[in-house]
Amino acid sequence: MVRVHSLRTSSLALFLTALGVAGRARAESPPEPPPPPVSEVTIAGTRLARTPGSAHVVTERQLERYEYDDAQAIARQVPGVYVRQEDGVGLRPNIGIRGANPDRSKKLTLMEDGILFGPAPYSAPAAYYFPLMTRMTALRVVKGPSAIQYGPHTVGGAIDFVSRPVPDGPTAYADLAFGDYGYGKVHAYVGGNDGQLGFLLEGVRLWNGGFKELPSGADTGSTRDDFMVKTSYVVDPRSSTRNELGLKLAYADEVSDESYLGLTDADFRADPYQRYAASALDQMKNHRTSFVFTHRFQQRNVKLRTDVYRHDYSRIWRKFNRLEGADPASVLRNPNDPRNHELLTVLKGGDATANPDTGTGADLIWVGPNNRNFISEGVQSVLSASFDHAPVSQRLELGFRLHHDQIDRRHSENAFVMTSGELVPANRAELVTTSQLVKSDSLALYAVDAVTFGELTLTPGARVEVIRSTVDDRLKSTQMSGFVRALMPGVGAYHGVLRGLGVLAGVYRGFSPPAPGSAEGTKPEYSVNYEAGARYSEGPARAEVIGFFNDYSNMTDVCSFASGCTGANLDQQFDAGAAHIYGIESYVAHEIPLVGKLTLPFNAAYTFTRGIFQNTFVSDDPSYPGRKGLVGDAAGERGSLHGRLALVCGSPEMVRHTVSRLRAGGIARSDIRFEQFATLDEDSHDLHHHTHDPEPARLPGSEEGYHA
Repeated sequence: MVRVHSLRTSSLALFLTALGVAGRARAESPPEPPPPPVSEVTIAGTRLARTPGSAHVVTERQLERYEYDDAQAIARQVPGVYVRQEDGVGLRPNIGIRGANPDRSKKLTLMEDGILFGPAPYSAPAAYYFPLMTRMTALRVVKGPSAIQYGPHTVGGAIDFVSRPVPDGPTAYADLAFGDYGYGKVHAYVGGNDGQLGFLLEGVRLWNGGFKELPSGADTGSTRDDFMVKTSYVVDPRSSTRNELGLKLAYADEVSDESYLGLTDADFRADPYQRYAASALDQMKNHRTSFVFTHRFQQRNVKLRTDVYRHDYSRIWRKFNRLEGADPASVLRNPNDPRNHELLTVLKGGDATANPDTGTGADLIWVGPNNRNFISEGVQSVLSASFDHAPVSQRLELGFRLHHDQIDRRHSENAFVMTSGELVPANRAELVTTSQLVKSDSLALYAVDAVTFGELTLTPGARVEVIRSTVDDRLKSTQMSGFVRALMPGVGAYHGVLRGLGVLAGVYRGFSPPAPGSAEGTKPEYSVNYEAGARYSEGPARAEVIGFFNDYSNMTDVCSFASGCTGANLDQQFDAGAAHIYGIESYVAHEIPLVGKLTLPFNAAYTFTRGIFQNTFVSDDPSYPGRKGLVGDAAGERGSLHGRLALVCGSPEMVRHTVSRLRAGGIARSDIRFEQFATLDEDSHDLHHHTHDPEPARLPGSEEGYHA
């Protein structure tokens, strides 16, 4: 990449500098008012170096040093963070922490300036939107007990993207960059502050022509825009009590020619950058608007911040969905199967045998726009107070959030016939495959108390999440609701041993909510997470080694198209049951002074992780490829079950079959317990509850059962 220029200006001077240090000028004015409070990097009420848990902050200097556009390239510098590349340019990052599934970063709590930024963090946590990194001035990654401050997902941790603040004086900046594959970037901002009223205007445009190649030579790149306006107003700059009002407005959009359609192994080895002609129409379009109104109050040792926010996000992804007569994944996995040869030829651009006039034929191609509209809104407050009663000091933080989000899905498909390498519309009516409205309302509370006595800091805390969700399926004319409440306690400790060196340890309960509208009895993801290690931090030098152990009682995943799910499995929760994930994180960073202001910075991170499932489970989720088949059969394969206690719930057919297998495995009838289950009368749609003993209606060899 070639950077054309990078400059910042003020009203009195123009600076062209490799370091991009802002010039500032202040006009003569009356005596200066008290300065604004100094921003201190704290995690869970303690300074970063003494945090009783694993936490990292990527600073503005580090961000500017590399100028990455991809959030994954920055996040993977932090130990314990994993990324899975998808499109090569970071359009839709897949980030996980400490073994949490990285698919669409849906197992993390993602924030910008402490506000959830996902399109619908509770109703549809897949993060199809990410802010552009060039707007950010810091990245905070929080793991361990400190993660209970942030939710709803606390199993892995949280990532907070810190946007550019309103400057404390006149400033301006412009940055142009060009590179390979038609890459370009325009980034600029301007701002000012007179001590009472301040503002910031910032805009970014990124574009590229793409590095993949379609047979037609069409564009496979993307264009993204991200604009932000910030204002701040201090009610009385001279008062000892500070009241500040802030407003943040943002707009973002994207057009990207991206596809889910892959290649056969042979074609990938021959040319990994090629794309099949069947994906020529694939394109994502989205846009997002956002506002955040903030009030900050500070009086001596008490701070209160309240945010009212709303984000609206809309996306339409027109993409190759399926073939009329075969599963595309099966065709790509088995290209040498005679039944798949002609279908693969059509995917590559060969003429189809399907008739466009009648819209019939096994090689008919269905292209579907997935149209989704999101709303995420709420209000949150954080109250912090510090107390110093020698020899004990204390910093208490209380948080509250009332949140609503929703997703309105309309997925449809249109038929096409491949003719002369182009997709020609077929005479088939549009198919609507999904039409549903999903809503979630949540109340979250947390409290963290950092108590320091000499070199020892203890940080006990707890978080409560109460979530109610509904799913209105307009195609099936059904409605489902779900309710879950969770308590997540935790405690961390840090003890200073020598100057800059300390040891730390912590334990807390991890939580990830179930899919909205899940049936009664569906379990959330729960874990008990432990960590312990040592940290050295002195000036620019930092080093740490931390071991972690996550004990899952129920590991879950919500199946998505991005992870390979299709058909009835989409958006369904799959449970992997008990699991252990453990490992070691290590990190070292330093800046070696050379000549004058020239330094040699370096940092290195290494993570070892291992995960073990503790039981057999049934799953059609590609992320957790468990045994496929009947639940009862999977339980029966565990050998003798004598002396076990079994809890069974589900449909009558599933329960009957499972009970028969459990009894055949040696479990006494008195040790098999049933939860109430219900069925829907197909004619009257009346709900019938069944509480009788579901005695198996067939012998153990029966084929009746339940496929998960």
